[in-house]
Amino acid sequence: MDAALASRKIIHVDMDAFYASVEQLDDPSLRNKPIAVGGGGSRGVVAAASYEARKYGVRSAMSGIIAQRNCPHLIFVKPRFERYKEVSQQINHIFHRYTDLVEPLSLDEAYLDVTENKLHLFSATKMAEKIRAEIFETTGLTASAGISVNKLVAKIASDYNKPNGQKTVPPEEVLDFLEGLDVRKYHGIGKVTTKKMYALGIFTGKELKEKSVDFLTQHFGKAGAYYYNAVRGIHTSPVKASRIPKSMGAERTFKENLSSELFLEEKIKAVADELEKRINRNKASGKTITLKIKYSDFVIQTRSKTLPFFISDKSMIIEHALQLLYQEKLQNSVRLIGVSISNLNTEDKKSKSSKAPKPKLQVQLEIPF
Repeated sequence: MDAALASRKIIHVDMDAFYASVEQLDDPSLRNKPIAVGGGGSRGVVAAASYEARKYGVRSAMSGIIAQRNCPHLIFVKPRFERYKEVSQQINHIFHRYTDLVEPLSLDEAYLDVTENKLHLFSATKMAEKIRAEIFETTGLTASAGISVNKLVAKIASDYNKPNGQKTVPPEEVLDFLEGLDVRKYHGIGKVTTKKMYALGIFTGKELKEKSVDFLTQHFGKAGAYYYNAVRGIHTSPVKASRIPKSMGAERTFKENLSSELFLEEKIKAVADELEKRINRNKASGKTITLKIKYSDFVIQTRSKTLPFFISDKSMIIEHALQLLYQEKLQNSVRLIGVSISNLNTEDKKSKSSKAPKPKLQVQLEIPF
């Protein structure tokens, strides 16, 4: 591992069952009970599950029916995203007391580069402890953390001692740590890829490391090179204080399936209104419009068109989204419609994103990680 990269100190902070924990915090009657944030019934989807619910196999993105079947006494709670954003801002404020190199991934997790930090502390492990303690003192919520030399290893480590724990993987332990992991623990290796790796006799990081880049590329395409580097602890992406979106979108799920384009027109207009607000907040515009259609049988279809000019206002978004709607007949009744814009004018701003400072190698390596 490159010495300069090995001296970076990255913390990945991940809130524990964030949405569900906020609901249990605000409503004491929900504490120590299995709850799911989201909707029950045939059309509901679980957005988050408490740890009490997870014991019964309830997971995010699971349909409400299956969740209720797994846990008959499951309590469904409607999401309150404004409240989650409010708590997330409190947590983000804590992060910035330590460093300005904070890269949020969502409302409940972020990377922090603390190689050089505002409090002039040397131990990233101690900083993670202090951050988690401040989060609990401020919000009443627990967080887990992973500490290591890059974002990849830090993210894996943050899941190691969940909930309300942390794991440090110093430079000299990275390779042994990665080799000992089940491949399903690697970020970027999902259920389908895990099954494929198992079928190939790849169960651990050590077995993954034994495969050549050609072998991995042959079986996993472009992702093969990522797996080859990941198991060797190679991940050079810096923590970026400003994450520039590649696309922005909005979507709506309907209470009842819609089977006519005429009914979908009004839904598209409402989605476009929401999308325009997001575009304006990001001071962006884009050239590519994509219409997403999820049918009643859960088949997803996307239709896209790229314009020769940038657009951002609602009227133009609606005009081109409707063109895509009538581009071909619907295959079935529709349960969800979405509109997104990509090929943004923010692409040329990527090079201006904050980069991690070069660490003082000799000083940092003399201090406990």
